[in-house]
Amino acid sequence: MDRNILVPLVHLCVLVVRKSKREGTSTNTPSLAYCQIIKLANCIQTIFARMKILMVCLGNICRSPLAEGILQRKADEAGLDWTVGSAGTNGYHTGQPPHHLSQKVAKQNGLDICQQRSRPFVARDFDEYDRIYALAGDVLDEMKRIAGKKFDPAKAGLLMNELYPGRDLDVPDPYYGKEEGYHSVYKMIDEVCEAIIKKYRPSHDLATRDRTTTKSSKQ
Repeated sequence: MDRNILVPLVHLCVLVVRKSKREGTSTNTPSLAYCQIIKLANCIQTIFARMKILMVCLGNICRSPLAEGILQRKADEAGLDWTVGSAGTNGYHTGQPPHHLSQKVAKQNGLDICQQRSRPFVARDFDEYDRIYALAGDVLDEMKRIAGKKFDPAKAGLLMNELYPGRDLDVPDPYYGKEEGYHSVYKMIDEVCEAIIKKYRPSHDLATRDRTTTKSSKQ
C-alpha cells in the first residue's frame, strides 16, 4: 500500500478509536466515532476500487489526449487504481499521435503524452468502461449515435459538468486556433480532473474534518 495513503488512514483510525473510548459506543445509539468508521470504510472502498474512464472528443488528437494524460497522472498520484483512456468520434486521425501543440503544452506541464495514439470511439466502449466523459455537447451527440442501444446515460456525460454541474459547458476545440487555445484547454481540463479526484477520494476531506474536530475539542 502507498505510504501516502496508509499514513492518513492509520492516523484517522487512531482518532476514531480515541473518540470511541471517550464517547462510549452504544449498540442502540451509534456514536460519532462509529459513524466515522462507516465513512472511513466507504472511503477505503472508493480509494481501492478499480475504475476505467474514457475521455472522448472529435478526433482524439487535441482535447481527449490531454484529458487522458492529466487524469491518469492525478489518479496515480492519489493512489487510485484507475485506467484512463481516450477516443474520438470521427475517426479521421486513427493511429496518429496527439497534436504537436497538445504534446508541447503537456510537456510544459511535466506530462508526456507522445505515446498515445488516436482511436475511434465504438459502441462496445460502454461495456469496457465505467465512466465515459464527452468533452463537448456535439461529441456527446455523436456518442449517442455511434453507441445506439448500448448508450448508457448513467455512464456518460459532459466532462465539465463535474466542475460546473448542470451548466453543460464545452471544452473548446483548439484544433484551428493558436497555441494559446491549447493552454486554456489544458487549464480547464486540469481543473475539472482535480474535481473528479476530490469526488472519488473523499478520505482527504474526512481526515481534515476529523483533525479540525479534534483540535476544537481540545480548546
